[in-house]
Amino acid sequence: MSDPTHTARRTVLAAGAAALAGGALTACGSDGEKTPQGQSNGSAPAPAASTAPTAATPESGSAGAVVLVKSADVPKGGGTILKKEKLVVTQPTAGSFRCFTAVCPHQGCLVNKVENGTIDCPCHGSTFAIADGAVTKGPATKGLAEKKIKVAPDGTISLA
Repeated sequence: MSDPTHTARRTVLAAGAAALAGGALTACGSDGEKTPQGQSNGSAPAPAASTAPTAATPESGSAGAVVLVKSADVPKGGGTILKKEKLVVTQPTAGSFRCFTAVCPHQGCLVNKVENGTIDCPCHGSTFAIADGAVTKGPATKGLAEKKIKVAPDGTISLA
């Protein structure tokens, strides 16, 4: 016969383990997005900072939209990666701004630089065009998803 103290203890430990496992599964998310070890998939806040030291901190724009970056902080012919937001804002030509997800469709890595007209993924070498997010070099087989943005008269850029 079992001791009631041991049975209650086992029940509490089993319930605690189940709760922890459930929390871990929730934190992993179920959006199908694969991420390399050490990167958040967006289900939990990541402490990553923007690669642009002058990128705007989230603030309300004129219509209550969260400001992503100021247009002056996005180089012409280049772009700015916003790690926390998992976005990249580009300026292919002067005054023309585009926004794409910073998550590579190949295996979910975050892109890490924008130079020479491409957005580059460090994991497997895929590159994407700054003008339309199209694949310029694989192994990725589809481009970066575009996000709609608004550029306010004061030069702030926010999601539309």
